[in-house]
Amino acid sequence: MGRCSLLLLLLASLTPGAASPVSPSLRAPSSLPWSTSFRSRPTITPKYSIRYIQQKVDHFGFNIDRTFKQRYLIADNYWKEDGGSILFYTGNEGDIIWFCNNTDSRHLNFLTTEQALADFAKLIKYLKRTIPGARNQPVIALGGSYGGMLAAWFRMKYPHLVVGALASSAPIWQFNDLVPCDVFMKIVTTDFSQSGPNCSESIRRSWDAINRLAKKGPGLRWLSEALHLCTPLTKLQDVQHLKDWIAETWVNLAMVDYPYESNFLQPLPAWPVKVVCQYFKYSNVPDTLMLRNIFQALNVYYNYSGQAKCLNVSETATSSLGVQGWSYQACTEMVMPTCSDGVDDMFEPHSWNMKEYSDDCFKQWGVRPRPSWIPTMYGGKNISSHTNIIFSNGELDPWSGGGVTKDITDTLLAIVIPNGAHHLDLRASNALDPVSVQLTRSLEVKYMKQWVTDFYVRLRKLN
Repeated sequence: MGRCSLLLLLLASLTPGAASPVSPSLRAPSSLPWSTSFRSRPTITPKYSIRYIQQKVDHFGFNIDRTFKQRYLIADNYWKEDGGSILFYTGNEGDIIWFCNNTDSRHLNFLTTEQALADFAKLIKYLKRTIPGARNQPVIALGGSYGGMLAAWFRMKYPHLVVGALASSAPIWQFNDLVPCDVFMKIVTTDFSQSGPNCSESIRRSWDAINRLAKKGPGLRWLSEALHLCTPLTKLQDVQHLKDWIAETWVNLAMVDYPYESNFLQPLPAWPVKVVCQYFKYSNVPDTLMLRNIFQALNVYYNYSGQAKCLNVSETATSSLGVQGWSYQACTEMVMPTCSDGVDDMFEPHSWNMKEYSDDCFKQWGVRPRPSWIPTMYGGKNISSHTNIIFSNGELDPWSGGGVTKDITDTLLAIVIPNGAHHLDLRASNALDPVSVQLTRSLEVKYMKQWVTDFYVRLRKLN
């Protein structure tokens, strides 16, 4: 997590029988320069105040006394001093470019999940001291994706500070050999195969089509023009980068396959995978036609707004998602293996090579990853001693393969959302939401209300 990232605190009245104040629009989608012309539904921007707290750069050492300003948001629309609760939305990996650009490698060393959780702990204690009525209020952590992992781990490591956690689309088991490395790409492939006839098969065949065209005389120039690339391909080595970029685009589409228009990673239509698959109805087509179809499909993701003049192979998402910081974390503790075989999935064969991965990390950041540290730190699959965590996962989300999808105990609960993409349950309520996510949100609120009730029962007994 970017330790300068936004933390959103909803000071709310989440009590049994009360109308739920939980706003699913906990993370407002980032907007792109062209978003003013994007054909999106109206959204309600939550009201919040921006505040800062001085945090230690290193919470666990005693020889560095440096601090930094951490930004957090407070939304108190539903605040109730008597009998309320605090919903603590754990930040994601985004909005950390400032941190990376203003920190040397010694301080990047403190960009870890452990330090982020300690930031949360200090912030909660500070809030309980300074906000009238907050001292004896229960806190619930919630987050999606990486933020969902942090929410779950926060409950595990600081159970005295949060009474429970909602971890949406949190792949806490996508480490080491806790799950097969090919599960991620298989789910992406399933999404595409279910969204249109011959869709995944066409994509599977497209890689060889690109290779064949690239090897022809004017092939690189033709590919550059056919795909409307901003930067032309000039050498065969560029082709692998092109294919990686295309593959990442298909992955991102599966993640954000929402039932309505959205602009989370890019401005997109409703059910974007189905829209893309319209261009892949026929798998046995000439290579040139296949590439023109690929361009039309890529255009759905990169130019739904109609504003892009060319396609930039160096970007797959809005820059505010914190790619630099995440790259560093992926090279230290957040090592999440993926692989593909080209048979049970629609991608080129790619094995997981830890040595190659480590060498790339050392070349880029001067660090070597520790692939077993996260399971060691947070327990891997041995987490049954913990309580009050909801793990929600959408069936369409490729990260669900590394998530908790079955109940572990009667308080470590799993909710699987049919037709649900990446943390759909935490997004703003929409008239086009499938019934499955509506029911999921109701169930999540039911469990959270119970945690609040239990907290106040214990508090009364102590008094």
